[in-house]
Amino acid sequence: MKNPKNTLVLSASLCAVAACILVPRLSQAQDAPQDGNPELDQIVVSGVRASLDRAIDIKRNSAGVVDAISAEDIGKFPDTNLAESLQRITGVSIDRQNGEGAEVTVRGFGPGFNLVTLNGRQLPTANVTVVGTDNGDFATGTSRSFDFSNLASESVSRLEVYKTGRAAVPTGGIGAAINIVTRKPLDTKDFEGAISAKGLYDGTRDGFTVTPEFSGFASWADDDQRFGIAVFGAYQKRKFSSRGAVSNDWNIERGASFLDPANGRVNANTQIENPPAADQLVSFPNDSRYFFSEGERQRINGQLVVQFEPVDGLRFTADALYAQNRISEQRSEQTNWFNRPFAQVRFDGNEPVSTAMFLQENINGVKDEGFEQQYRATKDRLKSFGANVAWDITDRLKFTLDGHHSVAESLPDNPNGATSTLVTIGAPIVAAQSVDYSNGFPVQDITINDALRGNGNGVVDIEDLGTQVARQNTSSQRQRVYEIRGELGWELDDDGSRFDAGTEYRNVEMRQRRTQLQQTLGDWGITRPGDVAQSAPGVLEEYCLVCKFQQFSPGRSEALDVAFRGNAVDLFNALSPVYLARGNTIGTTAQDDNTVTEKIWSVYGQLTWKGQIASRDAALVTGLRYEKTDTTSSTVQAIPTSIDWVSDNDFSVRVGNGQEQISFKGGYENLLPSIDFQIEARDDLVVRASYSKTIARSDYGNLFSATSVGSPPRPTAFGGIASASRGNANLLPLSRTTSTSRSSGTSPRRATCQSAGSTSACATSSASARPASPCSVCATRVPVRPVRARVLRRLRSPALVPARAM
Repeated sequence: MKNPKNTLVLSASLCAVAACILVPRLSQAQDAPQDGNPELDQIVVSGVRASLDRAIDIKRNSAGVVDAISAEDIGKFPDTNLAESLQRITGVSIDRQNGEGAEVTVRGFGPGFNLVTLNGRQLPTANVTVVGTDNGDFATGTSRSFDFSNLASESVSRLEVYKTGRAAVPTGGIGAAINIVTRKPLDTKDFEGAISAKGLYDGTRDGFTVTPEFSGFASWADDDQRFGIAVFGAYQKRKFSSRGAVSNDWNIERGASFLDPANGRVNANTQIENPPAADQLVSFPNDSRYFFSEGERQRINGQLVVQFEPVDGLRFTADALYAQNRISEQRSEQTNWFNRPFAQVRFDGNEPVSTAMFLQENINGVKDEGFEQQYRATKDRLKSFGANVAWDITDRLKFTLDGHHSVAESLPDNPNGATSTLVTIGAPIVAAQSVDYSNGFPVQDITINDALRGNGNGVVDIEDLGTQVARQNTSSQRQRVYEIRGELGWELDDDGSRFDAGTEYRNVEMRQRRTQLQQTLGDWGITRPGDVAQSAPGVLEEYCLVCKFQQFSPGRSEALDVAFRGNAVDLFNALSPVYLARGNTIGTTAQDDNTVTEKIWSVYGQLTWKGQIASRDAALVTGLRYEKTDTTSSTVQAIPTSIDWVSDNDFSVRVGNGQEQISFKGGYENLLPSIDFQIEARDDLVVRASYSKTIARSDYGNLFSATSVGSPPRPTAFGGIASASRGNANLLPLSRTTSTSRSSGTSPRRATCQSAGSTSACATSSASARPASPCSVCATRVPVRPVRARVLRRLRSPALVPARAM
């Protein structure tokens, strides 16, 4: 008979507005003291401090460089999603979108170079990022990066970050392999649960608005620890806003080109301060714009885990994960586009690039002030279903079979079925304009004249507005992963030495689709001023955009105090039928349908030894992984028919009804060794050395077999050149070799740990594994930032690189 024990688990959290109901785990005493007062044998306090201690245990005791966040109740962290939890780990930084963490960068390697797994299984990724971006309305989903904002931080029990390669860890991350570990009901006893309710106030929004957040989990196992079930659910709603200033398309050219009147930048009357030298590089913008946006996000998470152990040594686990993240944004802009020649230009005179700090333009007549309206919305969904069988064949021999089917989707979610809807409108009332960058924030100024093409009342109002063009982009990305893995583990002794061998098969399919539409309304030259008020009354409202800036001082001329905002979908629905009736049809300017399939088979062996060297505890983990990848890239290619000049710098690629099916194949093999050694040099010091080779696969866009046609950035008379590009299914993966990693740590009680450096040699391979097709273009550009002593080499295929670039 076991000794009776009472164990009370206490937890605490601090949040701005929260109400929590905790159900503690309590085992009742079988024999109570005679006085009737319960005797507590142990009190365990969990929370941030306890989780940090456990994380240090993992870092200290793991061979190789492994960091972790471990929390018995990870919801105690004040984080809204997993990205913000991961930023607590050394070497991990996050990319924020709309004020929240979304993607992670590990040791300088961007989000697309990290592999994310759930309980050791590869998670699919799908991410069409349009909300909160500048110029992101026509984004396509090609990335392998995982969006952690889709998952609530309370949904996991531990996060593990493997910074060195392991033979038993799936490939795909040269930055790191990030493993999300969920709760298991048979890991606890009896019943355990928690319910949390919070209120979120976002100070970026006007007024006082509190949005709700709810989460809860429950875990139960029977007294015999034979059957258990765990459930988790979370809901969060958030409203946010943003404002900013941006200049699109900064131009870079030589001073001689800028100063030549034949190129149209300047003329004999242009006043230039700090003129550049003829061979000096200069930079100047095409426009200056302010924007204001308001958005909303709703996230739903759910998990279910069922475990059954019919006999000792045989355990079945089935689990399901569901996540949905819907996000939308209504954005309006106030834009001044610069024509040429300029009246005044002031350069900063810096080397090697002299930047235009002040631009001023006088217009012969009037030009338009832009007020584009944008509505963006996406719906991301993640579904994963897995099963696991763990069989202890003997006391020392264990077999594990694991498999899952997972799907990630990023879909359009606008009311009209699009990802982005843009309606460009303007007021043709600008007689002169300028922008000044000298104080770090662009300050605009305009002079208006609405007597020529406006309503002549001397102010900017809705009667001055005229339509230009309407555009819609419908973009989606879907990735499906089938994975099955079998592993045999043999414990060699009682000290932890073991040998593991296994095989794994992954079938990954990614499909990207996009349709881009454009309809000419009043055209870029605004042929019908006043048509917005006539055809879409009540859709737009007048407001002060520049008044939304609290930390900066934009231009505050009386004319700039007036801007307009409204729902772009409502505006499109009101205006499009009017111009359809006038014969302005909706044309297709881009159409993509690309599919990439990767079939990955691997086999590995890994030896773990634990013992002593010179009476000091030591450990060695060494392994070898062989992997074979077959890639198929296929597309339904819409055939471009023409590139049409519209006006100024605006061109439109026209796509016909004809389609062509194209498919290419590629493949490669990799042999990936790894070795990790550690020794406890002192009671409070662990010295560790590691060597490993890992790979990451190229962005999907670089594997597409379709040919993309791009319009020139400026008129061809001024040097504009149309472009075209094509991916290559034969691209080899990027590889990284990491060595000489050292870390040290004190005892967990002191809760401190230090790591000191690593040296990596990285080879990015864009060489073809098989002969490339005649039209293939190597499009791989790897945004890898140097970290410590990391050396980056790019191996390029002669078949894919123009002769002049060799």
